[in-house]
Amino acid sequence: MDVVVPAARPSSPTGRRSEPLHVVLVASSRFPLAEPFAGGLESLTWNLCRGLRGRGVDVTVFAGPGSDPTLGARELATRPLVLSDTARRDVAMPAASWLTEHHAYLQLMLELQRREDVDVVHNNSLHHLPVAMAAAASAPMVTTLHTPPTPWLEPAIAIARDSRSRFVAVSEHTRDSWRHVTAADVVANGVDVERWVPGPGGDALAWVGRLVPEKAPHLAVDAARRAGRTLRLAGPVGDPEYVRAMLLPRLGDGIELLGHLDTDELVELFGSSAATLVTPVWDEPYGLVAAESLACGTPVVAFDRGGLREFVTDAVGRLVPGGDVVAAAAAVDEAVGLDRATCRSHAVRTCSVERMVTDYLAVYDAMVPLRGAA
Repeated sequence: MDVVVPAARPSSPTGRRSEPLHVVLVASSRFPLAEPFAGGLESLTWNLCRGLRGRGVDVTVFAGPGSDPTLGARELATRPLVLSDTARRDVAMPAASWLTEHHAYLQLMLELQRREDVDVVHNNSLHHLPVAMAAAASAPMVTTLHTPPTPWLEPAIAIARDSRSRFVAVSEHTRDSWRHVTAADVVANGVDVERWVPGPGGDALAWVGRLVPEKAPHLAVDAARRAGRTLRLAGPVGDPEYVRAMLLPRLGDGIELLGHLDTDELVELFGSSAATLVTPVWDEPYGLVAAESLACGTPVVAFDRGGLREFVTDAVGRLVPGGDVVAAAAAVDEAVGLDRATCRSHAVRTCSVERMVTDYLAVYDAMVPLRGAA
C-alpha cells in the first residue's frame, strides 16, 4: 500500500494532533490468522489488520495460536487448564476445549476493562463473551456479524445492551438476518486486489472453499461434468466423512482435488481458470471466494444464496437458483464469454480491502467520542 495517512485521535483542546488511533482486533481463538487461511473470517481479519496499519492506525491483535508472526498477535489462550479432581468429577463438566476458549476470552475482556490506551475494540470473533462483556471494556466495541444468527451469539446481543456497542454486517443479507436482534450497518468484505491479480484464463473451471456439505463441492463436480468441462477444486477438509462419501468418488476423468492452497497458489488457480463455480446450499453471508475470483479476472457461476447477489452482477457472472446443477451447467458457457477485464475492474471498485478499510475507519471515527462514556 503506497498511501499512509495516519488516522489520529481527536485533537486536544490546544488543537495539536494526538497519537494515532489505537484499535484492538479480536479474532477467533480456534484458528490462526495465517496462510493458508481456515476460512473467510481469518482472511478478512488478517487483511483488515494490515490495511489499517497501512493507514497509520495502531493495531493490537488477539488471535489463535500459530498466527502470522508479522502481525505481532497476542495469543488468545490461557495457561494450561488446572482443575481439581473434585471439579473434574462433576458430571456436568463441559469439554476442556470449551472451558479453555471461554476463559481465554474472559481473560481478554478483563484486560480490556483495565486498559486506558484503546480507542475502539473491533470484535471479529464468533464467541459470545466479548459481546456479553462489551460494557465492561474501557473502549466502545464494534462487532462484525460474519454469520447468520447463532444460538450463542443471538441471546448475548439481545441481553447485553450497551449504548456504546455497534454492529456491522458483512452484507445486506446478513444485516437483514440479524434484524430481529439488533440494527447493523453494512461494511462488505474486501480482498487485496494488489495480491489477487488478473490472469490469462484457461479452459478448466475452479472451485475453492472449505470441503463441507454446506459448500457442496460435489454439486460443482456434477455441474462441471454436465457442462463438459474439467474442474480443479481446492480447500481444507472440514468434514472428512462428507469428503469420503460425496467428493472422493467423483474425482478423476478431469476432476482434480488440489488440497489446501495458500494465497499465491489460489491466485494462480483462479487466474488460469475459465470460470469459478460457487455452489453453497446455505445462505452465504458474503461470498469471499467470488470476490477473489473476480479480482483475478475470472467470472463466476454461483447459486443465488445469501449475499452473493449484492456484488455478482450480470456483467461479471451468472446467478442460478440454489441447488440447480442443470442451470449452473447451462450458465457456464455464458459466463466464460464475459470480459475478464470487466470482472477485474468491478472487483477493484467494489470488493477491495482499501474500500473496506475506509468504511471501517468511518465506523471507528463515529465511535471514538463514545470512549469512556457510561
